[in-house]
Amino acid sequence: MKKIKVASIPGDGIGQEVVPAAEEVLTAIAELHGGLSFEFTRFPWSCDYYTETGKMMPDDGLEQLTDFDSIFLGAVGDPSVVPDHISLWGLLLTIRREFEQVINVRPAKLLNGVRSPLVNPNDFDLIVVRENSEGEYSSVGGEIYQGGDQIAIQNAIFSRKGTERAMRYAFELAKKRSKKLTSATKSNGIFHTMPFWDRIFSEISRDYPDIETDSQHIDALAAFFVTTPHRFDVIVASNLFGDILTDLGAAIMGSVGIAPSANINVNGKYPSMFEPVHGSAPDIAGKGLANPIGQIWTAKMMLDHFGEEELGSTLLSTIESLLADQITTPDLGGTFSTIEVTNELIARLRKLG
Repeated sequence: MKKIKVASIPGDGIGQEVVPAAEEVLTAIAELHGGLSFEFTRFPWSCDYYTETGKMMPDDGLEQLTDFDSIFLGAVGDPSVVPDHISLWGLLLTIRREFEQVINVRPAKLLNGVRSPLVNPNDFDLIVVRENSEGEYSSVGGEIYQGGDQIAIQNAIFSRKGTERAMRYAFELAKKRSKKLTSATKSNGIFHTMPFWDRIFSEISRDYPDIETDSQHIDALAAFFVTTPHRFDVIVASNLFGDILTDLGAAIMGSVGIAPSANINVNGKYPSMFEPVHGSAPDIAGKGLANPIGQIWTAKMMLDHFGEEELGSTLLSTIESLLADQITTPDLGGTFSTIEVTNELIARLRKLG
């Protein structure tokens, strides 16, 4: 029996609803496999935990997570309780940085049964590989002076190691798909880091002669995501550019509530972390309105990560069968609750067995 030990952190808001739902789905699909099981350990770290302790997680929180095979995160944040910069840096970003989760992967595709806001979506199926450890989200910088002379400085840090690592991951992914890779850049406006990015992309391209490559400036690329998303397959981007593109990717799918992501540790020293793109949505928390698909598709990415691609494909196709039959939550125009969508998905998985 292959057992996967998962540290489960539902977090805030609707994370408290969609994480347990996705855990039930993972248990059901493991039963379908027959030789796989998941062992979930729940951690209560959240904004509520902060109000009780003054911390988003305990001092030894990272040590507690180290021996797990993966981390399954719901959502972090409730600005009515804790400022966002405290909640994010106290939990999510700390885990990403300290566990060297240097790659963020987010797919976007036209799902059967989900109406894209685009007039002509043309069955797009793309995936963004985002550098996840440095770039524009570096914490290097500061503020000086006061009053009208006050200055804030934010330094973007691009190392050759980090840049090349993200690009090689993207090239390897492109090899498994349609052998097309696009680099997101802005070298016509950002003087130092983006020409550096372009130069490394050109160098690495020589090691992958079978991969068709191109570079697109981020402003044009964002426009192409709206007008012709089907022309893209794998896109590699810096931390900020990747963040923007993947939120746009979720939007053109039809709902941020269905978008998944994975934070990947590539050296095997620490667990990777899987989380949906959506936030904690405190306005609908506890009402049964949360769409569980983003968390469940994230579970599919976790299955893929552990080499269970066939199970992952089965899960995604079952999700699409549900959506095609309009068994959806209100964000997609449906009338079903979080629990009803989850239960129907599990029922369909069990029928496959």
